[in-house]
Amino acid sequence: IIYNNALNRGRINFTLGHEFGHYLMHRVAYPNGFKCSVEDMASWESEYGQREHEANIFASTLLMPLDDFRAQVEDKKQPCLDEMGHCANRYEVSLIAAILKWLQYTTRRTVLVVSRDGFILWARSSKAALKTRLYYKIRNRDPIEIPNNSLAANITELNSSAGSRELDESAWLSNPCTEHVIVSDQYEFTISLLHFGDAERNFEILEEPVEDVVDRMTTTKFSRH
Repeated sequence: IIYNNALNRGRINFTLGHEFGHYLMHRVAYPNGFKCSVEDMASWESEYGQREHEANIFASTLLMPLDDFRAQVEDKKQPCLDEMGHCANRYEVSLIAAILKWLQYTTRRTVLVVSRDGFILWARSSKAALKTRLYYKIRNRDPIEIPNNSLAANITELNSSAGSRELDESAWLSNPCTEHVIVSDQYEFTISLLHFGDAERNFEILEEPVEDVVDRMTTTKFSRH
């Protein structure tokens, strides 16, 4: 496995787990190996198809065992980014990888949004959020601006690189929420973890939207095996 050693330790670990998953599951069908981009590391249902999804799930299961992760953050809890950071440190993965793991099993309506320069790069919703139509569809449409009154759009108001704020329905997805924000200087993007309240009634979507977890920060290839 060859990877870009300029990445942080957590990203390298997830890359290794991802590529090892490819080797165990896909080497017979793809004898020439794989070359995966930053997009693939961030994407759990990527355009590269089911094999990328399987490799990401393998890495997540290998590095962050579900029973132990649940013991750190319960499914009904509303964690802040410090708590997610604790999990990232515990499993030596990136903060985003830890948040995505929690979103797999939480029963809360929560949405992860990654933005840069005032626009959403990609977003990921929990199952409970999806069922009540709390999601952003990014692919094959014009770029979506982040709300002007969101904390992500007003990071100069932060005392440090992180903070939180209660927002009304005029901000994210026409629903009140608590926004937790952290700014990544290394990758020049902003992470928003949006916790929404319990739904007043259940909305069943007719078709689950395709998750547009496509990181547009870079298309540089950095790993292969």
